[in-house]
Amino acid sequence: MQAATFLAYLAAAALFIVGIRRLRRPETARSGNTIAAFGMAVALVATLFVIEFRALLPIGAAALIGAVIGAVSAQKVKMTAMPQMVAAYNGVGGGAAALIALSEFYHLQTTGEQNLVASVTVPLTILIGSVSFAGSAIAFLKLQEVAFTGSVSFPLQQVVNAVLFLGILALAANAVMGGALIPSLPPVPSVVAVLMASLVLGVLVVIPIGGADMPIVISLLNAFTGLAAAASGFVLNNYILIIGGTIVGASGTILTRLMSSALGRPLGKIIFAGIAASGTGKRAPGEERPVHDASPKEVAEYLADEARKVVIVPGYGLAVAQAQGPMRELMETLEEQGKEVLFGIHPVAGRMPGHMNVLLTEAGVPYEKLLDLEDVNPEFDDTDAAIIVGANDVVNPAANDPDQNTPISGMPILEVEKAKRVIFIKRSLSPGFAGVDNPLFYNTEKTMMLFADAKQGLQEVLSALKGA
Repeated sequence: MQAATFLAYLAAAALFIVGIRRLRRPETARSGNTIAAFGMAVALVATLFVIEFRALLPIGAAALIGAVIGAVSAQKVKMTAMPQMVAAYNGVGGGAAALIALSEFYHLQTTGEQNLVASVTVPLTILIGSVSFAGSAIAFLKLQEVAFTGSVSFPLQQVVNAVLFLGILALAANAVMGGALIPSLPPVPSVVAVLMASLVLGVLVVIPIGGADMPIVISLLNAFTGLAAAASGFVLNNYILIIGGTIVGASGTILTRLMSSALGRPLGKIIFAGIAASGTGKRAPGEERPVHDASPKEVAEYLADEARKVVIVPGYGLAVAQAQGPMRELMETLEEQGKEVLFGIHPVAGRMPGHMNVLLTEAGVPYEKLLDLEDVNPEFDDTDAAIIVGANDVVNPAANDPDQNTPISGMPILEVEKAKRVIFIKRSLSPGFAGVDNPLFYNTEKTMMLFADAKQGLQEVLSALKGA
């Protein structure tokens, strides 16, 4: 039976890897998700044989409740709220790993069993899992704009974090040493204290990080959850937890590094320095600057008469307005008129990598037309019209201004300012998620501002374009 279980775990791990690999492209992502889910089902069934079906009823009830909650929430969640859902699920995973480790440590202490591996990995699992849980909860609240919006900091915050971390290490060492380091504090209360202090640390680490960097934080916390799961696998002597957790930790770490590089923000600066750069690019209260307030008819006439090559840049506002359908229709109408149409996709156009790609592909936009930042930037030199729909930060030239110190300073952007004409479709002149005003708004010779909801604006331009 042990050999069969090991083979089942090996098969589950292989399914995880194949599933993750197929998640790389929208065309295969659905099947990849199904394959990975089947692998998890195999792992769950195999685990029931490991524990010899003890406590089958509560385990089955918990699995059923979890499956119902997951299925219902996945069906109900809006595409725009997907990052929040990822943060929530990630946090639950980290919290579960921490509680399992705490329970196992209590079991070992009460039974008198000596397990050096468990004694060392339990505090580590609790630390990482608790930080992931608390940090993910704060990330969820930030993205949902419920609490802790923007950058929340206080004097000597990094010093407090460092002292708290050292305190956690001291408590963990005391638990491993059986209370020898702090005689008045037995091992089990020490581990509970590690849990509580780690929750506080998770909150303090994430609250100073601004919204523009939240996708990177979610990816990093996802890697933490994977490491916590792998560590709990050592505690429970469970191979699939070790394998699965390691895969999640490694993939999350790679994604975090890629996102950090794509946004031009060193990970150390995000985590330890906070994003709280003063937004010198923000518009002063009450300041009025002229803009070219264009009508849908004016935009349509320019596209029909003068534009031969068009690059469309979608942003989070497009996702909120559910305007991907009219955007696809605009693409088709322009192509029917002999125009070349491409799409420029920033790595965090939808707050998470791949978010916008999936949204547009599901709407019927050919995947080969979706160009990433490195591929699309050279195209702007001979672009007649760059249409920005519901975006700001990802096209804001303030990111490249060495005289400004803003939350997006140094972030690679889509260089739409190189196009012959820039057309913004957005509700107002309000700055983007990072709170930095865009100087392109006020370039009246180059920029047209169509003030409208993304869906409504696209539909009006589409109607005028067909009429023209």
